[in-house]
Amino acid sequence: MFITLEGPDGSGKSSQMNPLADFLRQSGYPVLVTREPGGTAISDQIRSTLMDLKNEGMNPRTEILLFLAARAQLIEQVIRPHLEQGGIVLCDRYADSTLAYQGYGGGTDLEVLRSLLDFATGGLKPDLTLLLDLDVREGLRRRQASVLQNSSPGEWNRLDANPFAYHQRVRQGYLELVRLEPERWVVIDANRPPELVQADLRAAVLRRLEAAHAA
Repeated sequence: MFITLEGPDGSGKSSQMNPLADFLRQSGYPVLVTREPGGTAISDQIRSTLMDLKNEGMNPRTEILLFLAARAQLIEQVIRPHLEQGGIVLCDRYADSTLAYQGYGGGTDLEVLRSLLDFATGGLKPDLTLLLDLDVREGLRRRQASVLQNSSPGEWNRLDANPFAYHQRVRQGYLELVRLEPERWVVIDANRPPELVQADLRAAVLRRLEAAHAA
């Protein structure tokens, strides 16, 4: 089963991923954890280029194509082989991020993006997508606090630095994607304490796994 975590910046996806994976492993499931962009040596190099604040002049089409290149490499090298072996893949971001950020956020035509995504992914779609949803101001506040606490200003990346209105469009884009495909998505309220968010994530994944086994 292919499970993706999506959400605006600061929603807590990355910190929730490993506890969720550990829970599933303890329940006997073979789980692989990965992220986008990244997850392979090639994809990590692309990630560095995409996120570097020095690349503020990057053309929007360049940005999209780099995300797609990193994704294509990750799918063929990591995700698809694990799925073919019957395992579970948990991925921090996937194709829906492109629609939310470069589509709804950046204004690129959604149908063009969907065509490009179909090519880059080879048609591979998640079985379940978990959206960690929260207020945009709170998400950006969390991101800034995390950077300061870790004393790593470099973690504040090129996409984080976009205007507030951009981040608002991204969140609304995610909610529109949920509306268009409700059977694939589960929305989790990320404005609550992390342990409550984690409990909801576990429950949502277990429901989908049980339904898959019963089918």
